Amino acid sequence: MSTPFEFELIAQDGRARAGLFHTPHGDIPTPIFAPVGTQATVKSLTPAHLNQIQSSLILANTYHLYLRPGDELVAEMGGLHAFMNWSRPILTDSGGFQVFSLGGINQIDDEGVTFKSHVDGSMHRLTPERSMAIQENLGADIIMAFDECAEPYDRDYNEIAMQRTHAWARRCINAKTRTDQALFGIVQGGIFPDLRQQSAEFIASLNLPGNAIGGLSVGETKVEMHTILEVVDAVLPEDKPRYLMGVGTPDDLVNGVLRGVDIFDCVLPTRLARHKAAFSGRGRINIGKAEYARDPRPLVEDCACYTCQNFSRAYLRHLVSVKEMLASTLLSIHNLHTLIHLAQEMRQAIIAGQFEQFAQSYFAQ
Repeated sequence: MSTPFEFELIAQDGRARAGLFHTPHGDIPTPIFAPVGTQATVKSLTPAHLNQIQSSLILANTYHLYLRPGDELVAEMGGLHAFMNWSRPILTDSGGFQVFSLGGINQIDDEGVTFKSHVDGSMHRLTPERSMAIQENLGADIIMAFDECAEPYDRDYNEIAMQRTHAWARRCINAKTRTDQALFGIVQGGIFPDLRQQSAEFIASLNLPGNAIGGLSVGETKVEMHTILEVVDAVLPEDKPRYLMGVGTPDDLVNGVLRGVDIFDCVLPTRLARHKAAFSGRGRINIGKAEYARDPRPLVEDCACYTCQNFSRAYLRHLVSVKEMLASTLLSIHNLHTLIHLAQEMRQAIIAGQFEQFAQSYFAQ
């Protein structure tokens, strides 16, 4: 059966890849960073802001939207695209990471997860079939298989969680009914290369439109993350996009692309913005510091974002000092622009066959 999803590999330089993932709501150029809109909104930003910073993909959260306002209500409103007035591609996660991060209020078994709502304490049941039904109601272009993310260093439990993730992936495939959504499988296995290889081989064998790498950036070292990415890169098919879930510092993007990753997402840029921090080419800037009170310069001298083109460090420092909402908006615009623009620069370097030089120059800074 033909589907509206196809990954077109345009160029490769070393292990770095530049491609296009075709979806019903437009093409996703890779490498790409996707802002996170947990509650069907990227915090403090409008769709117009996201369009201005050239965001081609955003992520929304299945667990949170299931609890509020409810996936059936979103479906009544025409799905996420209509509900949040976003015309470009959307990705929804499966709820599996919340199973991990909210572990104190859930019970996991081979059939699924029973959990207590963090909102009102009510009890709920999430299974692979239920995750698919919720995500079909939400209507994102890319949907994720229900998985279990385990603590990275517990080998015995990682093996259990990996096998459970594999079984749940098959159940997701069987439960999925819509042909206008691309289901991605998720590789698990903690920091153990042999488990990751086994998981990547299984997920690749499912021949899904794309593949994701989960369970990283949850406490392991950067060296361990890079080792796992190299293991997985050697196994996953090259004609499908690879999505590294929940990873999103500028360094992580460059290191991920060096190891064959195409898609990234993370809450970090908007979370940092709410805590007075901005990305720069030489590390993070805490704009709340007194030293910026009379600084007329933009956050980053050569940045083309709306914030840097129009406002001084002194003004931004004033906004955070008096706790104005605009501070989060302007810092979020800058942080997201930084990552989206970095992904675009990497794409251009790959197409030009100059990515190795680009990466060396980046890390030299």
